[in-house]
Amino acid sequence: MTRSSTPPVLEIDALGVRLPDDRAARPVLDGVSLTVRPGETVGLVGESGSGKSVACRSILGLLPGGARTSGAVRVSGRDVLAMRRTELTALRSREVAMVHQDPRASLNPLRRVGDYLTEGLRASGTPAARAADLARELLDAVGIHDPRGALRRYPHQFSGGMLQRVVIAAALAAEPALLVADEPTTALDVTTQAEVLALLGRLRAERGTGMLFVTHDLELAAAVCDRVYVMYAGRIVESRSADELFDAPRHPYTAGLLACTPRLEAGAAPPRPIPGRPVSLAEAPPGCAFAARCAHAVARCTQEKPELAPHGAGLAACHRAEEGLEP
Repeated sequence: MTRSSTPPVLEIDALGVRLPDDRAARPVLDGVSLTVRPGETVGLVGESGSGKSVACRSILGLLPGGARTSGAVRVSGRDVLAMRRTELTALRSREVAMVHQDPRASLNPLRRVGDYLTEGLRASGTPAARAADLARELLDAVGIHDPRGALRRYPHQFSGGMLQRVVIAAALAAEPALLVADEPTTALDVTTQAEVLALLGRLRAERGTGMLFVTHDLELAAAVCDRVYVMYAGRIVESRSADELFDAPRHPYTAGLLACTPRLEAGAAPPRPIPGRPVSLAEAPPGCAFAARCAHAVARCTQEKPELAPHGAGLAACHRAEEGLEP
């Protein structure tokens, strides 16, 4: 069976998240749909405030207080939004694991790494001795030298890169079907970032885990992911394979993200920032939310919201997507 024919481990279907009217003028998420299949890495890209983190948290049933939802979030075919509290606890401990951008925020500085790694295993009924053995195996798998000694150390005794490896080991302890990596390399230097990305790729290939990789860096997503979804103002504005997205973006926002990425090649053009600022939750402009920042906007863009529609081998929400516009 090919990957494309296997059932998705994650399927977000027309997800809408809206806060009370006195807190937001537009939806936090507006009709977001995406899929991740076993063994596949899918990117979710956008500026801060685009809705990436809310989309990630919805997978774990963690939504803002007072939020109203529509659509569905299915993990292995089960709708997270319809789960009871006990079902959500099981989901978070066994089926979905999350790796955050700051590993130090994930660990209690007063507890040893061994306690952190074995807590979930022991809670699921694994005997303490077996849990310790599994923890050592996990640390060895993510490249921690002297895993036995590492179990006795505290978080402050690890570098940022080594601590992120510990967090990844903990995420893999329950052999989850889905790994959500929310900007897992942002706090790391470039060399350590490359090591962590290679580790995630290897573990995904070995274990067949589906991964949703969240980042603000489109070039990084293109290097890591099989497919990429681009978000802006709570909506998916483009989706296609990583290679095609990088070579021939169909949405001006995607092209703008690529244009503002610094290049190291000799003679490369300097980065060109996207003008203006992202739309805040207090604003609900008619038409396309990107129109005010888009050099190619026409009158229709400010009046009519573009639907996410097929363009080439992917999808784009732009009235002029077929024109091959430059940023």
